[in-house]
Amino acid sequence: MAWLLVVVAGLLETGFAVCLKLSHGFTRLWPTIAFACFALGSFGLLTLALRRLDVGPAYAVWTGIGAAGTAIYGMVFLDDLVSTLKLVSIAFVIVGVIGLQLSGSSH
Repeated sequence: MAWLLVVVAGLLETGFAVCLKLSHGFTRLWPTIAFACFALGSFGLLTLALRRLDVGPAYAVWTGIGAAGTAIYGMVFLDDLVSTLKLVSIAFVIVGVIGLQLSGSSH
């Protein structure tokens, strides 16, 4: 259950990063409100998950999902540049998170 919370928190991190961009420096009301909701939800779920999980692997999964998810969302929906290097780098982030998780979480 704790890992499910981390995964959902990571997806919410993607949401708050995207809304941060869409808020244009907090000058647009609805993206700013959405940013705050996503951020509170993400940090709240991560906090709950950390009651049962080691901080290193949990944080790595959370940030990995957020970073990869935000990059992918940007390329698909926000016309961010798509390049082979960017795609390979996203794959490295995902592989690194999986490797850290497999390397010895005690829970």
